[in-house]
Amino acid sequence: MQSEFQTVELFVGAGGLALGLHASGFKPIALYEYNPHACATIRANAAQDYPAIRGAELFESDVRACSFRQYEGKAEVVTGGPPCQPFSMGGKHGAWNDERDMFPQAVRAVREIRPKAFIFENVRGLLRSSFATYFEYIVLQLSYPEIAKKTGEEWIDHLNCLERHHTKGKGEGLSYRVVFRLLNAAEFGIPQKRQRVFIVGFRADLGIEWNFMEPTHSYEALLKAKWVTGEYWEEHRIPKFKRPPVPSELKTFVSSTGKEIELFQFEKMRMRTVRDAIGDLPEPRDGQIDHENGILNHELRDKAKAYPGHTGSFIDEPAKTLKAGDHGVPGGENMLSLPNDVLRYFTVREAARIQTFPDNYLIAGSWTECMRQLGNAVPTKLGEAVGKSVAARLRSVHTN
Repeated sequence: MQSEFQTVELFVGAGGLALGLHASGFKPIALYEYNPHACATIRANAAQDYPAIRGAELFESDVRACSFRQYEGKAEVVTGGPPCQPFSMGGKHGAWNDERDMFPQAVRAVREIRPKAFIFENVRGLLRSSFATYFEYIVLQLSYPEIAKKTGEEWIDHLNCLERHHTKGKGEGLSYRVVFRLLNAAEFGIPQKRQRVFIVGFRADLGIEWNFMEPTHSYEALLKAKWVTGEYWEEHRIPKFKRPPVPSELKTFVSSTGKEIELFQFEKMRMRTVRDAIGDLPEPRDGQIDHENGILNHELRDKAKAYPGHTGSFIDEPAKTLKAGDHGVPGGENMLSLPNDVLRYFTVREAARIQTFPDNYLIAGSWTECMRQLGNAVPTKLGEAVGKSVAARLRSVHTN
């Protein structure tokens, strides 16, 4: 691995983003998390000297009570996923009226640390039309973090101030070039249809030009592997008599040659499915550790039920978005649908595979708490994809 960029990560959760960024050339020196169950996960892996968090100091703290000034000149990048409940499609949609909105603290960390770059992640609900003005406010705060909101100042008045500064165009003080994009994890090799907003900024004085990476995987390529070449089924050793029939809406696609088939984007790799992620795991057993196979968090949980609007993820498709739930786990997004109408819950390890966590990384807590942590997590491989692109540009500054 090339030289590591030191990071401070806020709202670290179970560590998905931290693990992904470490694999792409970043090294956390401080991790901040309020949830005790997520902190237990970080501590459990730190106790095993897990490389991605080795040497990082964990603060089980409310970031609103923390100062970050001690990291100025030390941390080159600030990262994290501010709590998403204020913007979640399944939440209360409180945004600026929700006390769980932690974007102001993310901005404050950037202001106090003055990093070369930052990487923040959040739910796609952040881009809802009803939040458009507030999202503009978030982006402008991150662009000009030194223009802080005054005590008692309404956010809309602060937005007006930021807009005036932005249009003035003089580039005074600490500023960042900020871009954002809605990314679908499945388009980057994660076996899950998970859409998340990434916000990336580079300090303006560095003069860095950057854009988000292009998708590497496509659903069309998966269709081809299943229904044209059959290589998907062959790879998983599924005999022809056990393969599902070609969906009626795809029969024309399968039999076509020439122009119609050329419409599909076969130059990309195929999206990965649930079977790709968990197909090599043994059937789950009682107990969190499969002692015979040395598999962590692979505990059987029965009594899954399906009903309209509450169905599992099909094994031969990318999984539904794993969700945390407000008062527990919403079962439909955390259930596995097998052939012959067999339905069961994902084990924690299977869910971790779907979020691309390494097998030797322990998720601590009960099944419900583990699934909540995973539902809130950044897929490790998606964090790695973004991190590699950001790190490459930062290294270009180092070498120039």
